[in-house]
Amino acid sequence: MSMKINKLEIENVKRVKAVKIEPTANGLTVIGGRNGQGKTSVLDSIAWALGGEKYRPSQAQRDGSVIPPSLHIVMNNGLVVERKGKNSDLKVIDPNGQKGGQQLLNEFVEQLALDLPRFMQSSNKEKAQALLQIIGVGAQLAELERQEMEIYNRRHAIGQIADQKKKFAKEQLYYPDAPKEPVSASDLIKQQQDVLAKNGENQRKRQNLSFLEGQAADIQRKLDELLEKQKTVLVDLEIAGKSALDLHDESTEELERNIANIEEINVKVRANLDKDKAEQDAQDYEGQYNTLTADINDVREKKMDLLKDAQLPLPGLSIEDGELTYNGFKWDNMSGSDQLKVSTAIVRKLNPKCGFVLLDKLEQMDLDTLQEFGRWLEQEGLQAIATRVSTGDECEIIIEDGYVTGTTEESSEAQQPSWKAGEF
Repeated sequence: MSMKINKLEIENVKRVKAVKIEPTANGLTVIGGRNGQGKTSVLDSIAWALGGEKYRPSQAQRDGSVIPPSLHIVMNNGLVVERKGKNSDLKVIDPNGQKGGQQLLNEFVEQLALDLPRFMQSSNKEKAQALLQIIGVGAQLAELERQEMEIYNRRHAIGQIADQKKKFAKEQLYYPDAPKEPVSASDLIKQQQDVLAKNGENQRKRQNLSFLEGQAADIQRKLDELLEKQKTVLVDLEIAGKSALDLHDESTEELERNIANIEEINVKVRANLDKDKAEQDAQDYEGQYNTLTADINDVREKKMDLLKDAQLPLPGLSIEDGELTYNGFKWDNMSGSDQLKVSTAIVRKLNPKCGFVLLDKLEQMDLDTLQEFGRWLEQEGLQAIATRVSTGDECEIIIEDGYVTGTTEESSEAQQPSWKAGEF
C-alpha cells in the first residue's frame, strides 16, 4: 500500500496562521495564491512533519505569534503524525499499535518526495546515476560504458593513423617502369664481367680461325709434302668454320648504363616499396578500425539489452550516453509535464510505499501542462501537492495571509483567523 496524505492541519508555521487541507487522493492538488501568502510554507510544514528535524525551518514559528507551531497530518492508513508544543516534539500514532517515531515514518517517506526540485535541478548525468541505482544495473552499465570508451579511444587513434597512412601513401611518388627490388651494383658488374669473358672467348676462337687459315695457306703451298696433314687440317678448318658462324658478341652498353644509373634506379625502387608499404599499412589500420567499430556496436547492444531487461519506473525511460532520456528526449528537451512524470516515477520507484510528492512553484507551467500531469497522476494512483502563484480555477485551494480561502472574493473578506474552504 502506498502512503498518501488524507488530511493536514498547520498552525503558526512560517507564514501559515491556520490551514486545514484535504488533498486529492489521486491526482494533483494545486495550492494557489499571491506571493508571500503562505503557499510554500504549507509544503515546508509537510516536509518537516514527515521528514524529520533536518527539514525544520530556521524560523519555524510564525513571526508575531506567541503560540508555538502545530502540525497534524493523517495518512491514508490512519497513521497520525503530530508536532506540537514548545519544542515541536514528534508524535506518531499508529492505528496498528506500531511504534518507532521518525524511524516508522522513514519506512514510507522518500526524501526526494519532500524535495523533488533537488532531483529536477540535478545534472542529467546525476539523474541517470539515480535511475541506475534504482534499477540495480549501475555497476554493469558503468563497466560496459568503460569498455565502450576504451574501444572508442583505441578506434579513434587507429582511425587517425589510418588517415595519416592513406595521406602519406597518396603523396608518395611511384615509378611503374622501375624494378620490384633494389638493383645490386655487384650483380650488374658480375653480369658485365661474364659478358666480357664470353666475348674474350669468342675473340680467342676468331684468332684460332685466323691461325688455322694461315696454316691452311702454308699447307697448300706445301701440299705435295703435307697432303695427309692437309686433310686433317681441312677437317679441323671445316669444324672451326661452322662454330664461328654461330658466334654472336653481346653488347654491355645496357649494363654499363644501368651501373651508371644504379642509384637513380634504386631511388625509384625504394619509392615504390615505400608507397606499397604505406598502402598496406593504411589497409591494415582500416581493418582494425572496422573491427573496433563492430566491438563498439556490440557493447552498445549489450547496454541496450541490459536496460531492456531492467525494471524501469516509466515506459520510455532509458539512459543513452550516460544521460537520462524519456521517449528519446534528453531532460532539457522534455516538456515540463514529462519532466514531472519522470521525477515522480523515479521517486515512486525509490520507495514504492511513498505515494505522494511535494511540488513548489508550478506557475511556469501552462494550464494544459498542469492538466496533463494531473491526469497522469490519477492514472498512476499518485498524489501531488503543489503550489502556484495564481488565484485561478486551476487552484483547488487558495491561501491568503496564512489562511485557506475558497475564492478571491472570499479571501478579500477574511479579516480574522478562522478555518476557511477545505476544512474537515
